[in-house]
Amino acid sequence: MKTAGIILIVIGLVLTIFGGVTFFTKKKVVDIGELEISKTEKHHIPWSPIAGAVVILVGGGMLVMGAKKG
Repeated sequence: MKTAGIILIVIGLVLTIFGGVTFFTKKKVVDIGELEISKTEKHHIPWSPIAGAVVILVGGGMLVMGAKKG
């Protein structure tokens, strides 16, 4: 239980520090025989820092509960 709590705290810190994830996709615009034109599109998936704080609290609770039982 302690290990899971520590892992959740680390994940919560990462979620709090970074506000989302950005990735790129390549899209084909024109494809005429030998001629091919493509463009790169940027996509961003945001998340709230509150979600990271909740995950940190859950991990901290798991650490406290693990310390009381053991």
